[in-house]
Amino acid sequence: MAKKKSGSKKWMQKAVKKPGALSKRLGIPEEKNIPKSLLNKIVKAKTGETISNPTSSGKKKIKVDTKIQRQANLARTFKKTKK
Repeated sequence: MAKKKSGSKKWMQKAVKKPGALSKRLGIPEEKNIPKSLLNKIVKAKTGETISNPTSSGKKKIKVDTKIQRQANLARTFKKTKK
């Protein structure tokens, strides 16, 4: 018999500990949306790699680390659920 997962149904509300942290690291104002192309590029990049921003907003060069990859992945998930 399969065990029932003991997870919260409202995990998204608790997922964001510091709102605006990703925007601040990317140099994009919180009022503006982070472009999907930039999020995809961050998630696909390897850890330690420096990528160039494909959009005109924010920093031009971004150093990718695990934390920023996780934040970008979560942001992509939130963008998908908005629809």
